[in-house]
Amino acid sequence: MSESEINNVIGTFKNDPRITSFGKFLRKTRIDELPQFINVFNGQMSIVGPRPHMVKHTEEYSKIVDEFLVRQFVKPGITGWAQTTGYIDETRKLEEMKDKIKRDVWYIENWSFLLDLKIIVLTILNIIRKDKNAY
Repeated sequence: MSESEINNVIGTFKNDPRITSFGKFLRKTRIDELPQFINVFNGQMSIVGPRPHMVKHTEEYSKIVDEFLVRQFVKPGITGWAQTTGYIDETRKLEEMKDKIKRDVWYIENWSFLLDLKIIVLTILNIIRKDKNAY
């Protein structure tokens, strides 16, 4: 599948006309992530781990990005190493997705409690600083 075909499967993106003013506020402040804590309490997610992708993205990217499915061996997280290093929302180019997956795999291979604490602190700092990549 080509890069342009993958881009036709659209998640949210900067200046997405589908997002209302209130929705923009929720996204920018990351309040929209709070309901995911229900999934953490149910054991379906972790606080830290690779962020889940849309099912369609998983189907398509797993065919063209090495190690994409390695992420499936751990619980998805509300935040992760890729998010704290600049890959928060939109991943429109194949190279960006490859870099994001490299970060996710690096996290899985280097996991430690201290790394999770670092990611949580970085996530909080990104929220306070209003990360430019969050929308």
